[in-house]
Amino acid sequence: MREQGLLALDHARRKAVERLGITNKRCWPDNAEIQAALEHEYQLFQPEAQQQVTSTLHEQALAAMQTFAEFDPRLVGQSLSGTASLDQGVRLHLFADDPRQIVFRLIDRGIPWQAHDRQHRYADGSRQMHPTFAFVAGEIPVELVVLPERARRNPPLSPISERPERGLNADAVERLLQKAADPNDANDDGEALLGC
Repeated sequence: MREQGLLALDHARRKAVERLGITNKRCWPDNAEIQAALEHEYQLFQPEAQQQVTSTLHEQALAAMQTFAEFDPRLVGQSLSGTASLDQGVRLHLFADDPRQIVFRLIDRGIPWQAHDRQHRYADGSRQMHPTFAFVAGEIPVELVVLPERARRNPPLSPISERPERGLNADAVERLLQKAADPNDANDDGEALLGC
């Protein structure tokens, strides 16, 4: 995935097992194993370059989170874990019972967007469609997934970990950026990782 720029975990998995000739699906790595291996790969072979990409994505995420602050945005996905590319951009969860509120904010800011619905899985086994708005800020894609207010307590599952994807709020993303700018700063109380 790192060397060939593959973005989709399932596509990368299928390509790898096909190349290795592994037909038993029980032997295939799950998404969490692929994600862990990818993180390890970046740490070994290009830690500085990937840290710069991650910081750039976090900066863009923070700017978008400030623009949509009233919808309690949460940074989720691979840009949070540090394995995203600039082409993958950032994904935010926003909370609003009426997605038109997001549309009005996009119009007010003069941001051209594309809309589609994306299916998300929940811990109770249900699948729900949620409106998603995509735009490009600078050269970085930004995806806004609009979740109902009730999803604050019960967010959709991460496709990687299969756990509720709580993400980080703007304060936590800002702390990550400060920590990246000053890695010697020992003031890390762990709250940033909780999105408190």
